[in-house]
Amino acid sequence: MKGKRILFVDDEPNLRLTFPQILNMHGFEVRTTATVAQALSEITIHPFDILISDLNIGEPGDGFTVVSAMRRTQPSCINFILTGFPAFESALAAIQRQVDGYLVKPANIAELVSLIEQRLQERQPRHPAALVRLSNLLRERVDEICNHTLSKMKSDPVLSTIAMSDQERADYLPRLVLEIANQLDSAEPDQLTTSTMESSFKHGLQRFAAGYNISMLVTDSAILDGAVFDTVREHLLMLDTSNLVLDLKHFNHALQGQLERSIQAYWDQTASTAGRSGTP
Repeated sequence: MKGKRILFVDDEPNLRLTFPQILNMHGFEVRTTATVAQALSEITIHPFDILISDLNIGEPGDGFTVVSAMRRTQPSCINFILTGFPAFESALAAIQRQVDGYLVKPANIAELVSLIEQRLQERQPRHPAALVRLSNLLRERVDEICNHTLSKMKSDPVLSTIAMSDQERADYLPRLVLEIANQLDSAEPDQLTTSTMESSFKHGLQRFAAGYNISMLVTDSAILDGAVFDTVREHLLMLDTSNLVLDLKHFNHALQGQLERSIQAYWDQTASTAGRSGTP
């Protein structure tokens, strides 16, 4: 494997000293970086045959950003994820189709070299992966997002005290997720659509009738936000990361607007009920 170029990305100084030296002894040319920014710069400037990136570079999941950039810029590069958490293997297995392999620290060098050689021999010409925007991911994974949200709602110690069927608890979710996805694709992604405002108002009324309080409405929204975040993290390699930060900003703004509209409906209904009962 003489002359094969490796980009090694890890924020642990000791690994950046020892790992490349051992790989050099096996005939590889290795460049090292400690941050995502440095890795992206290397990917832009130099060609590589292999990427070995730690999963968590400064922040959890940063390694996915590096892999995504490499797949987009150098689609023929072989990509490996390095993680220090064996329990994360099941999650990594779910993205196996997006990377060429993963290793658990401390990695066995002999096994790594053998795996690299195997992947290089199997390597086929590849075209850059088609990356999607957040709006497309929301549409494609709407069932996954809604099921995750429902599960969290049912396990929440406060929300679970409200007697509701699964359908009543999650009926609004698919519509809301798809409405926000459409809003993200619109010319004014920060402006709530008429449809979103109407469904958000209806959601507030329904939750009032079910016995919710304002805090529970906020929890509803936070759980959905968390479910979308988890989905983004799990499918990051599918996403166009060049637009992701702005898309997430628009999504959070839309979700905040939806929550405000639901709370307004809740307060209107509270005032109307108090008026009918004669409560001062």
